Amino acid sequence: MYLKFEPRRPQTQSMGSRNVNYTNPCLTMHQPWASLLVYGIKRIEGRSWPSPLTGRLWIHAAGKVPDPETIKAMEDFYKQLYALDGVTDLKFPEHYPVSRLLGCVEVVGCVKCEELASWEDVPQGVRLEGQTAFCWLCEQPQKLLVPFEMRGNQGVYNLEKRILEGALRGLCPVEPPLQVKFPLPDPRNRFSLKPGSLVHGLKNGSNNSKADEGSSPDLAAAIAGARAAATQFSKKSYGPPSAGFQGQGSRTRSGTQEGGQRLVTKNVQRW
Repeated sequence: MYLKFEPRRPQTQSMGSRNVNYTNPCLTMHQPWASLLVYGIKRIEGRSWPSPLTGRLWIHAAGKVPDPETIKAMEDFYKQLYALDGVTDLKFPEHYPVSRLLGCVEVVGCVKCEELASWEDVPQGVRLEGQTAFCWLCEQPQKLLVPFEMRGNQGVYNLEKRILEGALRGLCPVEPPLQVKFPLPDPRNRFSLKPGSLVHGLKNGSNNSKADEGSSPDLAAAIAGARAAATQFSKKSYGPPSAGFQGQGSRTRSGTQEGGQRLVTKNVQRW
């Protein structure tokens, strides 16, 4: 059973300055990426643009129903990634609902793909998740016991207050298959994980993820399958086309924009 909310038609908010007031930010993603993130299986949200925020980010599933081939490709991909870190009993979502608010994660920072690929303080599988220009680092997943039916939008936008109030009452913590804590470059500054912040702490020429990628035919095949699954959305994605392992874009099946309180963040950073 799903709860249904019909939000009011909001006014579009302008992004005239770099400082945006995110009171309850939300991101619309395609399935199966959206559920994989909320279930704690996916740790990296790849985008062609840097995260404009840190803190809680609500996750909404777009209206496109995922085909079985895409679901299998992404599940195979994560099976191979977690196997690198000794996890072989992944439990995937039973369903991948669409047009619904699913839950939230904590975005603790954002780094460049090459930084993540060489970051020896995180597990092997995490390093291989980063396949786009910018990698949003996600922790503390929580899911809604009853996903809310609602409309989404492109980019990062604010949830309406009444939807937020209902969602907060229905949140349930998720136990990820593998606990990952992204260490801060400056423990005294929770905003210190930003693009370029890891460059000086990485070994010159280090890029272990590339070596990991070619270490197993099954892993290489899973990565290729995940890339192919992601590219089906690359021409519709918000921002420059990018074939990363993400819920790219946020369009309905008809190609029209979904409603919501939109804050356009393509070229905005809060770093």
